[in-house]
Amino acid sequence: MKKAVILFNLGGPDKLENVEPFLFNLFYDPAILNLPKFLRYPLAKLISNRRAPTAKKIYEELGGASPILKLTIDQSNSLENKLNNEDQNNEYKCFIVMRCWHPRAENVIHEVKNFNPGEVILLPLYPQYSAATSGSSIKEWHDVCKKNDYTVKTSTICCYPTETNFIDAHIYEIHKKIKDLTNYKLIFSAHGLPEKNIKNGDPYQWQVEQSVNEIVNKMNIENLDWILSYQSRVGPLKWIGPSTEDVIIETSKDGKKIVLVPIAFVSEHSETLVELDIEYKELADKNGCVEYVRVPALGINANFISSLSNLVINKEDNRLTENLFPPKTQCPNNFKKCPCLNHE
Repeated sequence: MKKAVILFNLGGPDKLENVEPFLFNLFYDPAILNLPKFLRYPLAKLISNRRAPTAKKIYEELGGASPILKLTIDQSNSLENKLNNEDQNNEYKCFIVMRCWHPRAENVIHEVKNFNPGEVILLPLYPQYSAATSGSSIKEWHDVCKKNDYTVKTSTICCYPTETNFIDAHIYEIHKKIKDLTNYKLIFSAHGLPEKNIKNGDPYQWQVEQSVNEIVNKMNIENLDWILSYQSRVGPLKWIGPSTEDVIIETSKDGKKIVLVPIAFVSEHSETLVELDIEYKELADKNGCVEYVRVPALGINANFISSLSNLVINKEDNRLTENLFPPKTQCPNNFKKCPCLNHE
């Protein structure tokens, strides 16, 4: 059987002129600004216009464009090869869909239809589920399918915060950086969310905590000094914490080396290459940091690609989808129409 695997990611501008329209797409998403369309549109235009000059400076640091599409293509090719080698009873083809820039779902769906698969498997490149990331991408895909009158068997892999190979991939990358270090602190940094999202039932923070706890327990290093923090705060709302900036300042002043681990990003982009590598390093240096080390995003790490392959091939395995949500916390969709799991 032909199987199409749809890899979801956020995307990024491919040139400086597209920074503002990229930002508009981001803020026009109702999962980001939950307002009626007639209010959301002008507000998204205003925010993207005001933030564009600062964002352009960030992308200038990256040579004028985001690298995320190229890196996602590398992941897609690696996964497609892995799937076709591991499961020769089926033919797999991977497609990339970006939420806020090209390639968009409305274009990719025609490529998928031409491939004519017997099954479509939705696989977000967000290990931990949030309504603002995976949820938004999954919803858009279903909306585009409905608009194009496209019906095919569809399976969804919502998230994989504690999948064995995903955890091993992180441990491998961390060990490469700490093998010769002493007196360091592991700072796991994830993209933040407003507190109200978590209080409304979004499982993201809980899942990030599960990822970090699993890594720390499996590393089994006695007296390991570590902390989980959150980066990229914007706007006036209260966000989940502690903030990565505050933790970096405190750790630097304590005289410990910093080892920064991007726990929720699997591809390098502006929030790793600029925010972590440049801005946070400057903050650490300013506060007397003795050494600043950044663990890379997983990219095409062999264990990570094996993780994705395992999820796709063995998606019916109940062990892959149990304990992904806190027992007494509401699903972001109130359990009624959740795209991620078959909630009872």
